[in-house]
Amino acid sequence: MSPISSLQIIGSKQFGGAENFFIRMHNAIQDRSDLTSIAVTSPDSELVSALRPSVSTVPMRSVFDPFSYFGLKRLIRNTQPDIVQTWMGRATRLVKLPPSKGPVHVARLGGFYNPKQYQHAHALVGNTLSICDYLVREGVPSERVSFISNFVSIPAPTPEAELQVLRQKLGLNQDDLVVFALGRLHENKGFDTLIKAFSDLPAEVNGRALHLLIAGDGPLSDEITQQVADSSAVSRIQLLGWQRETTPYFHLADLFVCPSRHEPLGNVILEAWAHGLPVVSTRTHGALELVEPDVSGFLVEIDDANAMGQAIQQALTASDTDLSAVSAAGLRVLAERFSEDVILSEYRHLYEQLLQKGR
Repeated sequence: MSPISSLQIIGSKQFGGAENFFIRMHNAIQDRSDLTSIAVTSPDSELVSALRPSVSTVPMRSVFDPFSYFGLKRLIRNTQPDIVQTWMGRATRLVKLPPSKGPVHVARLGGFYNPKQYQHAHALVGNTLSICDYLVREGVPSERVSFISNFVSIPAPTPEAELQVLRQKLGLNQDDLVVFALGRLHENKGFDTLIKAFSDLPAEVNGRALHLLIAGDGPLSDEITQQVADSSAVSRIQLLGWQRETTPYFHLADLFVCPSRHEPLGNVILEAWAHGLPVVSTRTHGALELVEPDVSGFLVEIDDANAMGQAIQQALTASDTDLSAVSAAGLRVLAERFSEDVILSEYRHLYEQLLQKGR
C-alpha cells in the first residue's frame, strides 16, 4: 500500500485545542507506513518546537498578504503532495488549488465557521456531526462534507514521586480531593460558572479537603483572577496559567470539569477520559455527542452553577465502584471512536476516496 503524502498547514502562532490536535495528528503520522505529512506553520509559531520532522515554515501574516499566498503556493508546487489539508480560516483562505488537477485541498473545521471562507476547498472535514450538519444546512453539498473526529492517545502513568513533588509544589496533602479544569480563559469556556459553583461547595467532602485547579491563560485572565480573589474558597482555588504538559495535573486530579458555554467537540473531555478521569460537563454540542449522561459522564445545563456544584458533589461522593464505572465507560468510548488508529484510518480512507474520484 503506497503512502499518501500530505501537507498539513496551520497559521496559528499559539497553542490551543485545534493546535494541539494538529500537533498530535502530524506527529502520529510519522509512525505510520500508509501516510506521510509535512507540517507547515509560521516560523514564529510556538507549535514549531512541538512538531516532529518534517516541518516547513512559511510566514502567514494575514489572508491578504501576497507573500504568504505565494510562499504557500511555491511550497505546494515544490513538494507535490497528494493532499493539502488546511486547518482553520487563515491557512484555508491562503490556499487556492485548481479544481481538476494537482493536489486535493481538504479543509478541516473544528467550529461553526462561515463556510464561505472554506467553500473553495475540494472537501471539508468537520470534527463533529453537528458541524457537518451545519455546513450542509448552509449550502455546502453533502458529498463534499465528511465527519472525522479527533483522537487522544492514552499517556503513560505519571510516576508517584513526580506527583508527590507536584502536590508539595501546590500545597496539597496526599488525601486532598482535586477538581481539575483546563482551557483558554475566554467567555466561551465558562470558568466563571465553575468558580461560582466550586465556591458554594463545602470545604471538605467526606473529611477530605476540596481543591480546584484551573490551567489556562487568555483574555479573561484578570477577571478570573479577581473572581478567585473575591471567592470564599480563594485558599482552595489555584490558577496555574498555561501548562504545555498537562498530564501530571490530570493524574493528580479526582474529577475533571468542562464548564463551557460553547464547545463544538470538547477535546478536553477526550483528554480527561484518556487519563482515566470521570467528567462533569455542560450540555454543549460537543458534550452531547460524546457523553452518555450518568454512564460515561455527568451533564448539566450551561451557566447553571447550582447544578454544576451538585454534579461535582455527586461525583465526589459516589462509591469508588460507581465512579470507576463512569471512568471506564469514557475510556471505552475513547478506544472505540476516538483512538489514534481509528481516526487516522478514517483520514486515510477519505484521502483514498478523494484521490480516486479526482476530488
